[in-house]
Amino acid sequence: MTEQELIKAALAEDLAGGVDITSQATIAADATSVADLVARMDGVIAGINIAHAVLAEVGLTDVTLFKKDGDQVKAGDVLITVRGNTRAILLAERTALNFFGHLSGIATLTSKWVAEVSGTKCQVRDTRKTTPGMRNFEKYAVRMGGGTNHRMNLSDAALIKDNHIAAAGGVVAAFAQVRTAYPKAEIEIEVDNLAQLKEVLPQRPDLVLLDNMSPELCAQAVALAKGTCKLEASGGISIANARAYAQSGVDYIAIGALTHSAPVFDIGLDLRAE
Repeated sequence: MTEQELIKAALAEDLAGGVDITSQATIAADATSVADLVARMDGVIAGINIAHAVLAEVGLTDVTLFKKDGDQVKAGDVLITVRGNTRAILLAERTALNFFGHLSGIATLTSKWVAEVSGTKCQVRDTRKTTPGMRNFEKYAVRMGGGTNHRMNLSDAALIKDNHIAAAGGVVAAFAQVRTAYPKAEIEIEVDNLAQLKEVLPQRPDLVLLDNMSPELCAQAVALAKGTCKLEASGGISIANARAYAQSGVDYIAIGALTHSAPVFDIGLDLRAE
């Protein structure tokens, strides 16, 4: 779904084929106002251009952006100022804030994880645990927070997980089948233990996912791989132990919580006099 399609669908959902009966009853059709979108907390923002697009979709063209995606902001910072029809501003308000707050929440949470592993070579990476229809936007927000993206979809690259391995009859068999069917694809394979890692390393995978291994086991995996492939730790990782995983020498830590559990970043819209 494109940005424009998503915005149109969100606004249509809010109106449900009717009108904003509160604004219709209390605000004159030709009334105008000035409104500020204001950060209520400290963090990293993402989605300011989507919020701008929501305002444009309802006919608001006098819009000033004071920040850009990826900026660190403080509580009280004005992010956007919009001037125009009051009914239109209030129609756009919740949709703009829903997008802006959700994506800024992801960027802010990602930035906290990135700070935990700073000074190491380890990168914080997202997963496919995204909101249906919102993947491109949520993964964009991860990048704005300093993280990096895993594959965008199932056809981007192969990720051979435990269920594929079970169905294929083993790590080596699963890998060989994918390599034969898609010889040019990037292949990542999941292993649960060091014995499986030893099995798959001779197959020369691009990336090995170390599933639910401790930082100590990850360090042993790094020693075994000797730089022949990238290593990604996943499962059992919290922000409290993220640095221990990063210091094990893995290239990535995969964090589903970046997109599926990020708290909303608090942004408000304040009407004011000129």
